[in-house]
Amino acid sequence: MTKTASRMPGRNGLCLLLLALAVAFLAVAATGMGFIPVSPAEVLGALADWARGADVSGLHASVVLDVRLPRILTALSVGFGLAVAGTVFQSILLNPLADPFTLGVSSGAAFGASLSILLGLSFLGPSTLCVMAFAGASATLFLVLAMAGRDSALSPSSLILAGVIVAAILSAGISFIKYLADERVSAIVFWLMGSFTARTWTDAALTGLVGLAGFLICLLLARDLNIMSLGERTARSLGVNTARTRLVLLATASLISAVCVSVSGIIGFVGLIMPHLMRLITGPDNRWLLPASGLGGAALLLVADTVSRAMLPHEVPIGVLTALIGGPVFCWLFIRSRTRRHHA
Repeated sequence: MTKTASRMPGRNGLCLLLLALAVAFLAVAATGMGFIPVSPAEVLGALADWARGADVSGLHASVVLDVRLPRILTALSVGFGLAVAGTVFQSILLNPLADPFTLGVSSGAAFGASLSILLGLSFLGPSTLCVMAFAGASATLFLVLAMAGRDSALSPSSLILAGVIVAAILSAGISFIKYLADERVSAIVFWLMGSFTARTWTDAALTGLVGLAGFLICLLLARDLNIMSLGERTARSLGVNTARTRLVLLATASLISAVCVSVSGIIGFVGLIMPHLMRLITGPDNRWLLPASGLGGAALLLVADTVSRAMLPHEVPIGVLTALIGGPVFCWLFIRSRTRRHHA
């Protein structure tokens, strides 16, 4: 038992290294794929020239640096952020079905974006849609916490119940907005299905910085999160301030989700299946599970976006592809867990 435990950090560290290398390889390969093919050597050459401040010109360099790289980095950041947020939600709510949708954060972002499209708001130019989506997600989180926090303990059951209620109300509101939207309903539906089309360096920087900062906060509290999985009473007896830790983690994961959804639209299943898949490799220790899930989510969303952008004859909304990929995987995980429980 001791030998197995002592091997786990080394094995998990190797898994993280392999995942990071896989993500880097996929990013270079994806950057070269598209209507204008670019070889990996040209991709790396353009990146090296850009990094040392050299004059970067030419068609291929422009395609890499101005068109594809912002979109690919945004996809990586959003996948990383959604998977980290899903891991935190599942651990803190003690619910294997929890993800960024559970507390209604994604529904709040969708409501804010739909309202912006319906009213034709443009007070901040092209950024208005993202700002409204973020405002909707933040307001939803505040409302859910206010409803669930009456007992000052933020119990998982109260949070989930409050999130389900608010999400149901917002879903009805989105349906009503689509009913009123007339010819703008197609724009609302397209945004709700998620897309990385025309993403910019600003989007990549915003999602990357928020995702990385939120990940570091969650990683610092990973040990307390592990202890809280043993139960409320046990965690308190070991000195963990459960209410404060839960509030900080929920706010951080929700902020990551809100920023990701406001930039990319609604993308499901990434935050749901990645924690389950990575738990099979690294185990339940959140100190390893959080980075592994983030890297897995980044790889999944990059592959889905590359297939949609460069392989299919017409670009398919990214949320549709993640649902087509994630649905069967989640069915397999569900059947596998039931089979193992039956034979136990």
